[in-house]
Amino acid sequence: MNSPPKGQPAPLSMFQVLLCGAMIVTVSMGIRHGFGLWLQPITMDRGWTRETFAFALAIQNISWGIAGPFAGMLADRFGPFRVLIVGGILYALGLVLMALSTSGLAFTGSAGLLIGIAQSGTTYAVIYGVIGRNVAPEKRSWAMGVAAAAGSFGQFLMVPVENWLIVSTGWQNALFALACMALIILPLAFGLREPLSARPVHAHHQSIGQALREAFGYRSFQLLMAGYFVCGFQVVFIGVHMPSYLKDNGLSPQVATYALALIGLFNVFGTYAAGSLGQRMPKRYILSTIYSLRSVAIVTFLTVPLTPMSVYIFSAAMGVLWLSTVPPTNALMVQIFGIQHMSMLGGFVFLSHQVGSFMGVWLGGKLYDASGSYNVVWWLAVGLGVMAALVNLPVREGAISRTPLPLPQSQPA
Repeated sequence: MNSPPKGQPAPLSMFQVLLCGAMIVTVSMGIRHGFGLWLQPITMDRGWTRETFAFALAIQNISWGIAGPFAGMLADRFGPFRVLIVGGILYALGLVLMALSTSGLAFTGSAGLLIGIAQSGTTYAVIYGVIGRNVAPEKRSWAMGVAAAAGSFGQFLMVPVENWLIVSTGWQNALFALACMALIILPLAFGLREPLSARPVHAHHQSIGQALREAFGYRSFQLLMAGYFVCGFQVVFIGVHMPSYLKDNGLSPQVATYALALIGLFNVFGTYAAGSLGQRMPKRYILSTIYSLRSVAIVTFLTVPLTPMSVYIFSAAMGVLWLSTVPPTNALMVQIFGIQHMSMLGGFVFLSHQVGSFMGVWLGGKLYDASGSYNVVWWLAVGLGVMAALVNLPVREGAISRTPLPLPQSQPA
């Protein structure tokens, strides 16, 4: 076996990619999943409205989405290591400043802008780029399911931990503890340092501009973006506002904690199953089914009597469907466009997800303050789910047809 060039890291094994990538996603996604637990303690302590808190998290989601394509470009061009290091540092800094913010503007800058940018460099777009380059095509969908399941396990693990930290140490000290936890991303990033040999040589080399024109002009890419918008709207609205919705209806904060934990636990199974099924059946059917079942679950939740048991059943059902859209959507991206610009294109699709997240979390707070109820947003989530189920059906799953480009000619000596 040939050893890597001096100063270059060794080739990455699939086990190493999945272990380090999954742990990074576990930390990054696990921390953010519990942010809804801070809504009431922060707004009550600072004297802010729910819209102030919701707007900051809306900015977080849109910042994550806007920064995602740029983080993806950098990861595609220079490898994920540098992006992960910077993202981990910004994550910790954002959490510290979130605890210290005393105005709505400062809170929006820290919890919103800074943490959003940090998440763009520590979550799926960057990690899935590494998987795409280092895992064989026949195992990619499964591997993406494993990474998404790790993020789900982080949600299950972190919500009770975050609730315990808030209760036992106060909401500010809880954020300081999470900042220390975010720094775990830094040593894990060393496990994803790719050697130069991992950068593939493409027979059909595309510039960034060519890749973007091709993708945005392709109907299936547009449909995937539309579906992902709905995914963001639904999951972030529920994740941020459901704890307050339950408390408003007389249920204890403990019920909300268990509900968010159950979403994370059952999402482990849902994302893994979605990734595995993506190896065996059309991914567009998987996506359409997920969005349809989400609408069914929400309608059922809103029409039955609200009890702790109905909340737990709803949380388990939504958990199975929560991030299960991620593996088939990203596997479709690499299946259609290839791996050269995967992180960047995945970042643009995720931008659509985050625009939906912005609308879901912000409208949740805005309409609640205006009407005293979340009902309009719940039913809007139902209608959007039906739309997403329909728009995913026409997606073409085959590789895009391209005219071969001539390879660069070598210059004579």
